[in-house]
Amino acid sequence: METLLQQIINGLVLGSMYALVALGYTMVYGIINLINFAHGEVLMVGALTSWTIIGLMQDALPGTPGWIILLVAMLISCVVAAALNFAIEKIAYRPLRNSPKLAPLITAIGMSILLQTLAMIIWKPNYKPYPTLLPSTPFEFGGAVITPTQILILGLTAVSLAILTWLVNYTRLGRAMRATSENPRVAALMGVKPDMVISATFIIGAVLAAIAGVMYASNYGTAQHTMGFLPGLKAFTAAVFGGIGNLAGAVVGGILLGLIESIGAGYIGTLTGGVLGSNYSDIFAFIVLIFVLTLRPSGLLGERVADRA
Repeated sequence: METLLQQIINGLVLGSMYALVALGYTMVYGIINLINFAHGEVLMVGALTSWTIIGLMQDALPGTPGWIILLVAMLISCVVAAALNFAIEKIAYRPLRNSPKLAPLITAIGMSILLQTLAMIIWKPNYKPYPTLLPSTPFEFGGAVITPTQILILGLTAVSLAILTWLVNYTRLGRAMRATSENPRVAALMGVKPDMVISATFIIGAVLAAIAGVMYASNYGTAQHTMGFLPGLKAFTAAVFGGIGNLAGAVVGGILLGLIESIGAGYIGTLTGGVLGSNYSDIFAFIVLIFVLTLRPSGLLGERVADRA
C-alpha cells in the first residue's frame, strides 16, 4: 500500500508537468491544426535559462533566499521562452500557414533539432547539476514522502490551470481564441485578428512550458540540451490521450499518463528488485499512445475543434 501511495504521488507530480506542456500542444493544434514538435525544446530553453540566472544571482547576491532566486529565474525563463516561441511562430510557421500540412510538420521537427543544436552550442552538451533552492526535508504522508519541490509543482500546476481556464472562458482574448479555432475567416470578419490570437496562443503555451521546464529541472536536479525531447514527446502523447484540441483532455491525459508511467515503473521495479523499473518507465507512454490511436483516435474526451470550411 505504501508503494502504491508513493507511486501515486510521483505520478501526480509527473503528470502535472506533462499536463502543462500538453496544454501548449493542444492549444496550438486547436487554433491552427499544427503539432508544434519544437515545444519540448521550449521547455528545455526555459530550464537552461533558469539555470543560468540562478548561477548569476548566487554569485552576485549571496545570501538571497532560495525561493526568491527560483521565482526570479522562473519569471525570466517565462519571458525568454515566450519571446522564443513568438519568434518561432512568426519566422517558421506563419509563412507556411496555407501550405500542405506536411510542410509545417517537417519545419517543426527541423526547428526542434535546430534549438537543440543551438542550446548545445550556448550551454555546452554536458549535464548541469541544478541547484536545490527549496528545503530538501520531505514530508511523510501515510508512509509515503513528498518533497517541498513536488508540493510546489502541484501548486503551480493547479494555479496555472485555473488562470488558463479563466483566460479562455472569461476574457476577450479567450473568446477570440475560441472564435479563431472555430473558423479564422469568419472570426476575422467579426473583428478578431487571427495573427494576434495565434501569437498569443504560442506565448501562453511557452510560458506553461517554461514553468514545467524549471520544475522538471528542480525535481530531477539536472538540466541538459536534450532534456526537452522526451517530456515533449510524452506531453504530445498525453494531449492525444486526452483528446487533442481539448484543454480539459490535455490535463486529464497528462495526469493519467503520469500515473500510468509511475505506477507501472514502480511495480515493475518492485517485482524485479529495482533493476527494470526506471529503465522501462518510458515504454508505458508509448503503449498508451498505440492503444489510444488504435481504439479511440479522438482521445478520452473527444475533440471539440470543429471542422473548418
